Amino acid sequence: MQQPQVRVNYLNVCTPSDTERTEISAALKRVPLKPSFADDFEVSRGRSRMSENSMAAGVGAQMSNDKSSVSRWVRVRKEFPEQAKFSNAQYSFSVGESRVTETLVFRVRDPKDLMQISISETVNATGDPAQVAGMDLPADRVRIERFGKSSIVLTRCKDVDQSAYEPLFQNATTVLSSYRRLLGVAKMVPADLARVAGASASPATPARRSSKKK
Repeated sequence: MQQPQVRVNYLNVCTPSDTERTEISAALKRVPLKPSFADDFEVSRGRSRMSENSMAAGVGAQMSNDKSSVSRWVRVRKEFPEQAKFSNAQYSFSVGESRVTETLVFRVRDPKDLMQISISETVNATGDPAQVAGMDLPADRVRIERFGKSSIVLTRCKDVDQSAYEPLFQNATTVLSSYRRLLGVAKMVPADLARVAGASASPATPARRSSKKK
């Protein structure tokens, strides 16, 4: 019996090619900086034994038995109008043992080539992690999910000349900063993290509130 072929794609996340750089730039320019949101939204919070990356993704995450991977998290998702290019924007704030990760994801309504845009930043939490929500920190990672193709990723790397990619990091930071304000992150995240901490004595069940209009 013939063994199936296995294909492995290596991503150059520090210095993507010129073509990939152009695609990242085009994708970021598609994100509206002054959007009109639909009425539907969802806010969720919880405490989970999951990796920080899994919590940020929110989809297809795998549970972990490692107690050191406990994460407190807050997520907010807002829907765009039906005529918009994107279906929704989801912001995630995840607190691990020593790190805070913010992730902003845009999902395309009618994916043909571009499917999803993800912008994130990760910092060490040296004090109250909720304070990070009120800071305008720069994005350090951009991921472009494409239909039928491998992803394109740009990540801030040490000891690598990334001067040619600074405009992309700046554009991603502008988008992240804009949606922090639009989604009310500075007030929402500290309040919801406090609720998670207050409920930690009971079984960690994510609290969820939503508004859905059909």
